[in-house]
Amino acid sequence: MTLVVRLYWFIALLLLPASLGYLLYKSGGSLAPDALIEAPITLFFFVFFLAWTAIGGYELFFGTSNLRRNYPVLANLRYALEFIRPEIQQYFIANNTEEKPFSRERRNLIYRRAKAANDTLAFGTEQDILAEGYRSLYHSLAVKSVAEENIRIDFGGKDCQKPYNASRLNISALSFGALSSNAIAALNKGAAMGNFAHNTGEGGMSEYHLAHGGDIIWQIGTGYFGCRNPDGSFNDDAFAERANLDVVKMIEIKLSQGAKPSHGGVLPGAKVTEEIARIRLVEVGKTVNSPAMHPEFDTPKGLLFFVARLRTLSGGKPVGFKLCLGRKVEFMAIIKAMLETKILPDFITIDGSEGGTGAAPVEFSNRLGTPCIEATYYINQVLVGAGLRDQIRLISAGQTASGFDMLEKIALGADTVNAARSMMIALGCVQAKACNTNECPTGIATQNPARARAIDLKEKSERVKNFQRTTVHAFIELCGAMGFSNPSDLSPSDIISRFEGRATNFDQMFEPLIENQLHSDNIPNSYRDDWHKASAEYF
Repeated sequence: MTLVVRLYWFIALLLLPASLGYLLYKSGGSLAPDALIEAPITLFFFVFFLAWTAIGGYELFFGTSNLRRNYPVLANLRYALEFIRPEIQQYFIANNTEEKPFSRERRNLIYRRAKAANDTLAFGTEQDILAEGYRSLYHSLAVKSVAEENIRIDFGGKDCQKPYNASRLNISALSFGALSSNAIAALNKGAAMGNFAHNTGEGGMSEYHLAHGGDIIWQIGTGYFGCRNPDGSFNDDAFAERANLDVVKMIEIKLSQGAKPSHGGVLPGAKVTEEIARIRLVEVGKTVNSPAMHPEFDTPKGLLFFVARLRTLSGGKPVGFKLCLGRKVEFMAIIKAMLETKILPDFITIDGSEGGTGAAPVEFSNRLGTPCIEATYYINQVLVGAGLRDQIRLISAGQTASGFDMLEKIALGADTVNAARSMMIALGCVQAKACNTNECPTGIATQNPARARAIDLKEKSERVKNFQRTTVHAFIELCGAMGFSNPSDLSPSDIISRFEGRATNFDQMFEPLIENQLHSDNIPNSYRDDWHKASAEYF
């Protein structure tokens, strides 16, 4: 086969001068454009043989690809098909339920709700409802209506002076830089119109986050962007100036994120434009490192002292931290630090290992961290066992595309839910998975202004608002169908999962704790060793 393909190239090489001679004959010996047009077919074959010969000759003698050296020119067909394989798979091969991370069914649901279109399902479910791990709910014959006062929830503990009344569904962390300016502005306007919150992500609080007055949760990552000194340490004055803006409702310290837990980041100097430098308080054109750990603390107690410091500097606004659950003994160490210092965060945001990001090492995304629903259940139980649950709110992130996604997280312990990729899909994301290339086809995950102009601010902000409103409505309807008038009354026993061929609830699959049980001698085995090993002095 290899010899045959090379023979094709040799034949093309021989035909090249013959086609050139015939072309000259047909054009009367002139290579002028008007003369060549008189022999279009001959011109086509000459260009074809010229390209085949040039490309094949380069690949045969100088190519770096094994396939191209053995199969000059023809091997490019393989690479061309491989290049468009994701689109072929997505549009013509994959069924409605098998794509990852968001199936076509889930994406279409988001699109329809964002457009305020018909979101009903015809002819029955396509899900395998008897599959291992399939999660569902039990309905009630005593259907309830959810009271208006139970649709939102207050954030702010005993040391908080400016509590925040939050929606049950808010926009998760999305940084300017990862997303385009138009995308950030559309999200913020949607949040303002729908009266829900918009998390800035760790990239700093840009003018686009502030453009339309949507409630802001300011996330502080390890790079302290927007509140840093030139050496990367925390700048109290810069933080206080921004944190005391009226539009900033809560402060979130990012310890880790689900897609790449315990991993820092590097922003190359070439990407540090004047605008990025101004927003992040870094030097133009200079590479910036985001360390894997916070420079300001390295112990559980240090984290809580930092929480108290930010609460004071922000004028008493709710302050919490975000993490992807890893070693359970380290989370218990934070709980022991809370008990010893008496300093409590106002909230904890739980990110799942299925979380998304613009770019992450494959091994980190695939193999590190705890899935969101398991982490939410565990953290809620530990707070109950430590006697702290009623003083700390929980926010659960991870994949959230429907009212059921909201409900299962809230039933397992969360008070509210964050969504990021679903909000991007509401903006028009097509799951092209080009977030790390700056070539996002929809203009959302890019800094290319020519691509970002595709986002119509008025239209897309309306879609963000619609998606949030209709998803919360679906969540509320599910609560009522289960017989609950208050979503806070949901519990882990309300979530059913298929396990070894039978329906099992989460309290049967895992071990629940009762109030203050971690302070007793009767600690279940699955918690005991980690609790005894945990120390407030170190992670």
